[in-house]
Order: sequence, then C-alpha cells, then structure tokens
Amino acid sequence: MNKYVEDLKAKSAAELNNELVAAKKELFNLRFQNATNQLDNTARIKEVRKNIARIQTVIAQKNA
Repeated sequence: MNKYVEDLKAKSAAELNNELVAAKKELFNLRFQNATNQLDNTARIKEVRKNIARIQTVIAQKNA
C-alpha cells in the first residue's frame, strides 16, 4: 500500500473532506489550464483524479 493512502487513513473525516475539496479545486484549475493551453504536465490531471478516488474510498471505508 502506498504512503499516500496510509496518510489518508490516519486523518479524521473532517480532514478527509477538506482534502477532497482541495483536490477537486486543483482538478478544476488543471482542466481550466488545459483548456487554455497553459498546462505543461497533463499527467497531473490523471494523478489528481486518482487521488480524489482514493480519498472517496477512504471516506466510504470509515463510514462503513
């Protein structure tokens, strides 16, 4: 298991929600930069999307 997921599991529900909001804002900004041809690292979009999924998975596990 990677370090990022372990860090997520150590956080509280409120911290996870804050992390999720921040990741979604970052994704929005990356998509905006991509649309205006200002984005250099397009792989970052995929990475952020996966991080959002990881955060949502940890939230679901805590709620179960």
